Amino acid sequence: MPRQARIYSETGIYHIMLRGNEKRKIFLDDEDRKRFVYTLFEKASEEKSDIYAYCLMDNHVHLLLYEHSANIARLMKRINVSFVYYFNKKYKRVGHLFQDRYKSEIVDNEYYLLAAVRYIHNNPVKAGIVSCPEQYWWSSYCDYIYKKRNEIIVDKVLNLFSENNAEAIKQFIIFSNLDCDIEFIDFMEKSLYEIRLEQERHAVEALCSILSCKGLCLEDLLKKENCKQRNEVIICLKKDFDLSARQMAFITNIGKGTVLKVYNEMVRENRPL
Repeated sequence: MPRQARIYSETGIYHIMLRGNEKRKIFLDDEDRKRFVYTLFEKASEEKSDIYAYCLMDNHVHLLLYEHSANIARLMKRINVSFVYYFNKKYKRVGHLFQDRYKSEIVDNEYYLLAAVRYIHNNPVKAGIVSCPEQYWWSSYCDYIYKKRNEIIVDKVLNLFSENNAEAIKQFIIFSNLDCDIEFIDFMEKSLYEIRLEQERHAVEALCSILSCKGLCLEDLLKKENCKQRNEVIICLKKDFDLSARQMAFITNIGKGTVLKVYNEMVRENRPL
């Protein structure tokens, strides 16, 4: 039976799992774990891929990767070949180490991105190894709290909570320790992140209304001849919803630099931000 073709992520982000053959251990000591992390960092750098999160368990690995070149299969093959060669040589064994191909899921929105990061970091907690993710040495969780290693790209996730770094880390810790068994986000109470999403939804509705009144579509805001209308839209949404530059750029497709320029002009003209 032919293998099913993999689906490629439009966002370039993948949640990947490698499992030991017959669910056997793929790490027998800390040297093995260090070697896998080294291999992951090395191959990801060579393939120009970003590592958002990882967690090493005894018989499986979770990875959250952003693949610039849309060739995640090549990256995973290089990691697999390099680590299996090391493992087989060290333990004088032959044959497969990992079970079949790696499993992958596309991460196509911010909801699942956050859910995947939390799920990955909480694997050792659910397994009863530690009581909180910060206690586990073999994951990227502490990179988010202390920004220990440049190889882990944390800003993509942290910026979803707040553009203020200290506040983002605070909310990330709260979010990471929520007691939730499902893989998708399920807040019991409103968090800052949920409030921001609600804010953006209302802003999108207002944007559609403004464009309709002006007889424009979203693409028209990007045209040079419509810069006056574009600035009016930015000012209106900023005053009504207090959107950050990142939020404004996201919902309007206007460049963040342009948004910031309009914001700065508002400050110079003493308009309320």
